[in-house]
Amino acid sequence: MTVVQIPGSKSVTARALYLAAAAEGVTTLRQPLLSDDSEGFAEGLASLGYRVDRQPGVWTIEGRPAGPGVASADVYCRDGATTARFLPALAAAGHGSFRFDASAQMRRRPLGPLTQALRELGVDLVHEQAEGHHPLRIEADGIKGGALTLDAGLSSQFLTALLLTGPLTEQGLEITVTDLVSVPYVEITLAMMNRFGNPARREGDTFVVPPVPYAATDYLIEPDASTASYVFAAAALTGNTVTVPGLGAGSLQGDLRFAEVLREMGADVSITPEFTTVTGTGRLRGVTVTMRDISDTVPTLAAIAPFADGPVRIEDVYNTRVKECDRLAACEQNLAALGVPVTTGRDWIEIRPARPTGPVEIACHGDHRIAMSFSITGLRTSGITLDDPGCVRKTFPGFHDALAALRAEWGV
Repeated sequence: MTVVQIPGSKSVTARALYLAAAAEGVTTLRQPLLSDDSEGFAEGLASLGYRVDRQPGVWTIEGRPAGPGVASADVYCRDGATTARFLPALAAAGHGSFRFDASAQMRRRPLGPLTQALRELGVDLVHEQAEGHHPLRIEADGIKGGALTLDAGLSSQFLTALLLTGPLTEQGLEITVTDLVSVPYVEITLAMMNRFGNPARREGDTFVVPPVPYAATDYLIEPDASTASYVFAAAALTGNTVTVPGLGAGSLQGDLRFAEVLREMGADVSITPEFTTVTGTGRLRGVTVTMRDISDTVPTLAAIAPFADGPVRIEDVYNTRVKECDRLAACEQNLAALGVPVTTGRDWIEIRPARPTGPVEIACHGDHRIAMSFSITGLRTSGITLDDPGCVRKTFPGFHDALAALRAEWGV
């Protein structure tokens, strides 16, 4: 049995950083993710005047419930979607003049449903170039709060940004959603808000956030379930066993359900309170699976699908088209280059069994999940290389070393 230590959750780290910044007192975050995204979020907080002390394995943040500690700031969000969506909402609840910009990749990704909701709440906000996209300028004077309606069908992060901001408003928020993807990520948000002292809750299609202030806490970041999907897939594909400690039955993260998809395909899966173990059985069955709520693991499944004994069809995942890249198109492109029969529709992809053939350079499109997923394909396909191996730094800078260690241990 191979034990792999997976870095801290990107989603949990980002939410914890926001909550710590908004809470009264000093919060300690243990085992936060060290990656381009999380470091960009922390630097964004520092630009807004929050005190963030980053030591190995422990970050401390001095909260400011009144908002940013500077009257003006220019914040660069890098490639980070959580940074680019959460921090403008945080700044809007304070007072001052704040400008946000991001990488070319992040500029392409949608922001409109969030910024339209902020405008409805009275926030003075201007998109400097393309409407609904970064760069963005906010003249902040606090947020009164109230009721609003939100379409979160492209990204649950729009809803999460508003939920996190609710306790900073005068009246709190009642948010009714007309569409919502990636529900488990919203459940992470609510659970963490509760942990920081706000009794936010869901009532049907409406999310209720009372204006109860956050309180600082000591918070341990659990391993990233999306990142764990790559080592779980590697074990299922090669007939080996891998255990990820710290990621178990009590996990906040919905992407742990990827292990259940592997179970449906024939892998042996054990999920205990302390760890998750996946063992490959030498067979992967074809499946049809809806992955709307665990869409970050779509490329992982697509990358091992050619080795199944029947078609693998992944449905209801339109939102993967507006991630770091159009992930359905990227998977289709790379699978076709490997000689694998593949078809896609607006919100689905179907892969038929075929032995992938190399050599092929994978087109990563600057997307960490495409790079890591097709690296797993390479465990059973010679000649796979990546056109942008460094893009994994977004969430797992040590990925290539970790995969090399698995190869060495398993002899694949």
